[in-house]
Amino acid sequence: MANADIEKIKVLIKSSGFYNAKAKNIINASKKIVSNYSGEVPDNLKDLITLSGVGRKTANVVLATAHNKPAIAVDTHVARISKHLGLTEHTDPVKIEKDLQNELPKKYWSIWNHLIIEHGRAICKARNPQCSICEINKLCHKYLNDKMESL
Repeated sequence: MANADIEKIKVLIKSSGFYNAKAKNIINASKKIVSNYSGEVPDNLKDLITLSGVGRKTANVVLATAHNKPAIAVDTHVARISKHLGLTEHTDPVKIEKDLQNELPKKYWSIWNHLIIEHGRAICKARNPQCSICEINKLCHKYLNDKMESL
C-alpha cells in the first residue's frame, strides 16, 4: 500500500466517503509503517495515533481487533448509550473512554464496543429508541427518568 497508485485506492474506497483524503492517509500511513515499524502495524496507542488519518477511535479499534488488546473505541453509539447507562456524564470521547475504563472490567473493554454499537443500531436508536423492548432498560437512566416524568 505504501507504493500503491492513489487513483486505484480511491476507486476501491470511494463508497466510504472522503475517499480523496482517505486514500492519501492510507498511503502515508503505509509508508510510515514500512519505514518506522518494519512493515508491522504498531500495537500501541501512542504509535498508532502518529499514523496519518489514525485518531484515537481508529487506534483503539486496531488494538482491539488486530492486536487482541483491551481497548475502548468511543463512537456516537458508545458515547450516547454509556451516558444513558450512567457510566459517564461526559461528551468528550477521551473522557468517556477514561470513564469506561474505570467502570468496566478490562476483559470487557473490547467487546463493549461491539455490543453497544449493535444495541444502538438495533434497539437504542438515537431518533427512535425502542425502550419498551430493551433488555437493559432497567439500567438506563434516560429510560427511568422518562418513566418518572410520565407519572
